[in-house]
Amino acid sequence: MGEARYQDGKVVVEDPRAVEALSKRGFGSREGGRLVLEPWEALYLVEKGRIEVSERGRKLGFQELLRRFEQLDKLAWAKYLIYRDLRERGYVVKSGFGPRLLFRLYERGEYGKKAAKYLIYGVLEGSPVKFSALEEALRMAQSSKKELVLAVVDRRGEVVYYSLSGWIKPEPGGSEK
Repeated sequence: MGEARYQDGKVVVEDPRAVEALSKRGFGSREGGRLVLEPWEALYLVEKGRIEVSERGRKLGFQELLRRFEQLDKLAWAKYLIYRDLRERGYVVKSGFGPRLLFRLYERGEYGKKAAKYLIYGVLEGSPVKFSALEEALRMAQSSKKELVLAVVDRRGEVVYYSLSGWIKPEPGGSEK
């Protein structure tokens, strides 16, 4: 089990062996000789018993760590649920672009070899989503040659995925072809 430290809203791993092992599996981002974990990565690794997080010598459990992350980001739980579900399916998941394009998703076995294939747009069931926001996300995905996937977290905490693609614009003055 690796040791990690909670500091200023971040979880940091400094042990060189743990840094190497976790980064090879697609966790965190290296900053110098240390590994900085995203909140959802830290929660996942704590849940799986792969790291222990402490602050000033006191161990922080999963629930306490989650509370701290929720104070910084009200969507921390939803992001974690999506992240965990994708990891459990065998994908490597990295940070996305902005508040709604939560993650970049790599095909199994392609992390470190190829670019991410998908962008994950996160939504809570029952929360309104502007069509213009989806359209912008789709444009961003297409311009970066990635597929857009809508990840909807339902009220039971389960995640359902929908693939989004472009649409055909109607021709002026008439019907679609």
